[in-house]
Amino acid sequence: MFFEGSEKKIELRVKYGVRSLRSYERAFWDRGLLLAGADILSVMSNDDCDAYILSESSLFVWDNKLLLITCGNTNLVKAGIFLIDEIGEDNISSFNYQRKSEFLSHLQSTHFEDDAKQLQSRLSGTAYRVGHLDGHHHYLFCSEMTEKLCSSTNLLMYHIKGEVADYLRQPSQIKQMILSQLNLHALLPDFIFDDHLFDPCGYSVNGLNGEQFITVHITPQAQSAYVSIETNLNFELYAFNIFTAMLNILHPRSWDVIGVNQQISTSGFPEHIEVARCDLQLNTTNYFNYKHYIQAASEKLTAHTL
Repeated sequence: MFFEGSEKKIELRVKYGVRSLRSYERAFWDRGLLLAGADILSVMSNDDCDAYILSESSLFVWDNKLLLITCGNTNLVKAGIFLIDEIGEDNISSFNYQRKSEFLSHLQSTHFEDDAKQLQSRLSGTAYRVGHLDGHHHYLFCSEMTEKLCSSTNLLMYHIKGEVADYLRQPSQIKQMILSQLNLHALLPDFIFDDHLFDPCGYSVNGLNGEQFITVHITPQAQSAYVSIETNLNFELYAFNIFTAMLNILHPRSWDVIGVNQQISTSGFPEHIEVARCDLQLNTTNYFNYKHYIQAASEKLTAHTL
């Protein structure tokens, strides 16, 4: 069984004084997600944020910003155009759209170049590609903006292995067991969590603590194993690096670290080689950085019958 775990992502912020994004009713989010090809499975809230688990990844909504992540064959740009039109171009202070290279890009309904043209029909902005077309690469569309964006970081892991990876591929799992194996309650004791186990496999969990969030999505299939973790935690305020903890639990053969206005230390990472990096100044107040790592040890490959 194949499932495209690689994700597309929208980060949208509205200007101060504009209607709170949390005031929009459930039907509004259902309409936008339907255009993308996703459904809401569950929701949890605190005083600062509403966190939705989707049939394909997650949606987080604060008063003045939102983060929408979808995977599979979703058409996220349709939801993006819906949000721009409904909220109003003049009410949006920043809009970022990201998309990484897919395992099987020919199965996607759109390509990034098409997505960027649609977005540029509504918002002025610049489209970037980081990495080579014939290999691992990442896309970014960034609207013109000067507002300081909140720091956020993203860890993308490929080809996980080991005890936890084996458990995630079993024909039956228990979501409480997965949450325990990821050690999130111990690592983030002040967070509340909402999780979902997919059939036949796959796992998503959202976590909230005030305005802070974390989201983890796992596509464990051996031939296309993929895990994404995104958070706005300020790593400088913690005695540990949660990315280090996840790398040492899931043992990926390669991984990416992507940051907006934040650099992540590799202290405690598994022994690795930095293959590529990019530091991109988006404007005078915001920067984007990307790093791709592989394990230092060579990998023994096996042939798969097609």
